[in-house]
Amino acid sequence: MTSARRAQAGVPAADREPLADAAAGAGLVVPGRAWFAREVHVVAHDLLGALLTRRTPDGAVTVRLTEVEAYAGTADPGSHAYRGETARNRTMFGEPGRVYVYRHLGLHHCMNVVCSPPGEASAVLLRAGEVVEGADLARERRAAAGVTRGDVDLARGPARLTVALAIDRDDDGADVTDPGGDLVLRVPQPRDRADGAGREVATGPRVGVSGEGGRADLFPWRAWLAGEPTVSAYRAAESRRRRR
Repeated sequence: MTSARRAQAGVPAADREPLADAAAGAGLVVPGRAWFAREVHVVAHDLLGALLTRRTPDGAVTVRLTEVEAYAGTADPGSHAYRGETARNRTMFGEPGRVYVYRHLGLHHCMNVVCSPPGEASAVLLRAGEVVEGADLARERRAAAGVTRGDVDLARGPARLTVALAIDRDDDGADVTDPGGDLVLRVPQPRDRADGAGREVATGPRVGVSGEGGRADLFPWRAWLAGEPTVSAYRAAESRRRRR
């Protein structure tokens, strides 16, 4: 049984509390699959400021997304899908609005949201966010996984984000378009190029991507909310190649 199914079994739908509106003053909606079946860069920018909630029997944690990276499938040398479909990346080639979760270098998990029509294999890596609900539970999870220096670091980076939300490889393929699901994405409406507080969106090279896919002049495909302290620090690629 996957962790998503375990969570569903532990929290019957009839007993769940309504999702809190953690974005004060924002009208939040759970977008349908067509919202994700758009061009990857548009989806990436529109995910900034969105709320991602994970329910488990232990409680709920909600993260406001502050940093993302776009990956354009077989057209992108930095993408896991660049050389085609494999058992590992199969979720990327499927329905938009599902999450692609992989284990990076055997050390930690990273979570992406699949977008564009089926077969295009584009996805947005969720790089960082601010925990706006369930901070105590997120702290417990982070402390169990390693050192945590404070609340600003609870979901600051893709590995910390998945730990805070209790996401692992069993969640690969989970659907974020189901309002009653245990992993739900909500976006403020209307959307523009800034979040509800008026912070502008900045862009730059992707973190840790080597080779052509890491070139800032060709692939400035990381986007973040300017001035947001939960955005992770940029670092160049290491010698070992990686793709998403």
